[in-house]
Amino acid sequence: MILLFGGTSETAGLAEALAGLELPVLVSTATDAELDVGRHPLIRRRCGRLDEEGMSALLVREGLRLIVDASHPFAVELQRTARAVAARYQLPYFRFQRPACALSADELFEVADHQEAAELAVSFGSPVLLTTGSRNLEPYVQAARREGVPLFVRVLPHPDAVAACAAAGIPEANRIFARGPFSEEQNRKLIATLQIGVLVTKDSGVAGGVAEKIAAARKEDCLVIMIRRPAEHDSGPFEHAAVTDIPALLDSIRAIL
Repeated sequence: MILLFGGTSETAGLAEALAGLELPVLVSTATDAELDVGRHPLIRRRCGRLDEEGMSALLVREGLRLIVDASHPFAVELQRTARAVAARYQLPYFRFQRPACALSADELFEVADHQEAAELAVSFGSPVLLTTGSRNLEPYVQAARREGVPLFVRVLPHPDAVAACAAAGIPEANRIFARGPFSEEQNRKLIATLQIGVLVTKDSGVAGGVAEKIAAARKEDCLVIMIRRPAEHDSGPFEHAAVTDIPALLDSIRAIL
């Protein structure tokens, strides 16, 4: 059985391709948010975050043969845990990585983390649209409140995101619950309607809808702040070279089966 860490828009295509190897595929996602994981009879899904012990127990219980980590580029803790478990049980580990966005410096402001993004975003004195998810709201809420800047957040329509917005004190009128990826026109309409002056995003990759956000922002004279991807961890002893397309991943897996 193959353990596939998913959760992004590529999950279904990856799971279907892996099932084509005639091995069962267990798709693991952190939450139970709606997600297409493919319809092949060899595919099934589990939900819930895993620490190292939980992942180890899953590995033993399911008789897993290899790990394919296609988690979000910013899922640093999951990637670290999966690498550790792969090394512990001497399992092949494959990292499927979305290509990063190739953007010029004049298209946006690039920052290292959420704290830096929050401070820069409110410094312009314009309404801010946050599109980085619901797990790091606090720096933005504090900075916006201090500077008196309107803050809007666009997050998944999931109970966890609803609870996070409420806990952070974001007014209901400033919460946009929607599932992406969003087209350039959808982004433009939202920016124009809310009179957004600064959009904050992460470098989620080519398939993460970042290009559409930036194109929309430019046409609406809206500034863009992008959080750089975390640095990749050192490769473990059972880790194969990261790949960015499905055929290359399948070739690497076939070579060891």
